[in-house]
Amino acid sequence: MKRILLSLLALTIPFLTFAQETTEKGLDQKIDEAFKPFSDAVSSIVFFEVFAGAPFVIILLVLSALFFTLYFGFPNIRYFGKAINVVRGKYDDVEGHSLGDPSAAVDGDIRDTIRDESKEGEVSHFQALATAVSGTVGNGNIAGVALAIALGGPGATFWMIICGLLGMSTKFVECTLGVQYRDVGEDGTVYGGPMYYLSKGLKDKGFKTLGKIVAALFAIFCIGGSFGGGNAAQSNQATIVLKELMGFESTGAGFWIGVTLAILVGIIIIGGIKRIASVTEKVVPFMAVMYLLACLYIIFSNFSYVDDALGMIVSEAFNPKAIGVGGIIGVLLVGFKRAAFSNEAGAGSASIAHSAVKTNYSASEGLVALLEPFIDTVVICTMTALVIIIFNFGGAFEYGGDGSGAVFIDGVSYEGAGITSMAFAKYIPYSNVFLTIAVVLFAVSTMISWSYYGLQSWKFLFGRGKAADLVYKILFLTFVVIGAAASMNSIWAFSDAMIFAMVFPNMVGLFFLFPVVKKQLARYFEAIKVSKS
Repeated sequence: MKRILLSLLALTIPFLTFAQETTEKGLDQKIDEAFKPFSDAVSSIVFFEVFAGAPFVIILLVLSALFFTLYFGFPNIRYFGKAINVVRGKYDDVEGHSLGDPSAAVDGDIRDTIRDESKEGEVSHFQALATAVSGTVGNGNIAGVALAIALGGPGATFWMIICGLLGMSTKFVECTLGVQYRDVGEDGTVYGGPMYYLSKGLKDKGFKTLGKIVAALFAIFCIGGSFGGGNAAQSNQATIVLKELMGFESTGAGFWIGVTLAILVGIIIIGGIKRIASVTEKVVPFMAVMYLLACLYIIFSNFSYVDDALGMIVSEAFNPKAIGVGGIIGVLLVGFKRAAFSNEAGAGSASIAHSAVKTNYSASEGLVALLEPFIDTVVICTMTALVIIIFNFGGAFEYGGDGSGAVFIDGVSYEGAGITSMAFAKYIPYSNVFLTIAVVLFAVSTMISWSYYGLQSWKFLFGRGKAADLVYKILFLTFVVIGAAASMNSIWAFSDAMIFAMVFPNMVGLFFLFPVVKKQLARYFEAIKVSKS
């Protein structure tokens, strides 16, 4: 095992050497030339098409989310208020009330004993939500939304919202399972996520070998996702806005910005989930509120355009005018793809963070988790979309463009966060400074959360020793630098492929184990009822 880890560590040397050489030569594009064939190959495998140009993985995500929504009786609507109350701590007494009457037992547990069991876990409901939201609320909400609208026009927003609402149900299922099948080490450290509910849950169902295979596949894909969408894509967008703000034209600037970000992220991730949670519970609410306030200011300053923008979102969802988008199927796929990338419902990643919560009732955290896609996609992504659509009423750029996601504004090419930055700049003085800070904070919070996701998967494959931890963290920080030096297209193609690849093994677990979720939900509601009596 040590030889394997040392070999993986050695792989970082040529990456760093290559990155340094290209920046010194002024040839950052060589990173893309070397990386693009690999990212294209992986993307073609993950996004294989089965119907009218629709990738199977997108169909799987949507139909699965629809199934869970119907099976659990629209939990995204029925349990929304209860989920907020769980985060507020309204039901905290359920975890440790002192009823000792055996008749009040749940699944054989007398409630007086639940007090001790609930000590398992490392973070509160709110901290778990903040950590998971920090992993999903990132530059997918700024750059990803801009990319969706640039490619698919305003109609892509409609399908993003639909995907977000359906994704609430999927997130509820996978995060309940994440807590239900977690492991707790002798020192109290929690290990959870799809790796564990796939291996342990399928073993309980009599499919031990299948469980081991899909758990290992998920762990591999999750590590790839942590290097891509949870890391390189984030540092890439942070670098774009930092270079624009500071006027850096040097081709080596990306490398050194990446090194700086890697140092910052490295300091934080050394502390593990407790350090990550303590940072994200402060940073995430602050940056989300500030970003939403800026969006609301622009929206209300142009309130007369809001009804027109909403009308375009709905009408162009079914009659898209974006050039080259490929009709309704094209705009639907753009919206679903960007929404799924942003909120990660179905990928299973968030269940890794939620599994660390202090609770004895797995369904309580599943309820908390269903808030994520709503916050991430229905609220924040929609706000960003409205700002960009209102901005483009003046014809700043052409929807669809050349199909690459880049658009031309006043003769200058912009992509991702750069488009959102231009929209903000039109209405808020010095907004380039504000948006740069927001993008960097979104990027850093996403990276530190995804470092935890990837590390948990790494531990599942290579063990829980300190050497394994160190090798993963060095590899992770190396990809911060690579992402900063590479272009958006190559990085996002790889990032999309890795995150969506996680869907395949994760869905195996969800469809085998969703009856467990129903049982645990009934158990939690019964506990609430008893505690009130």
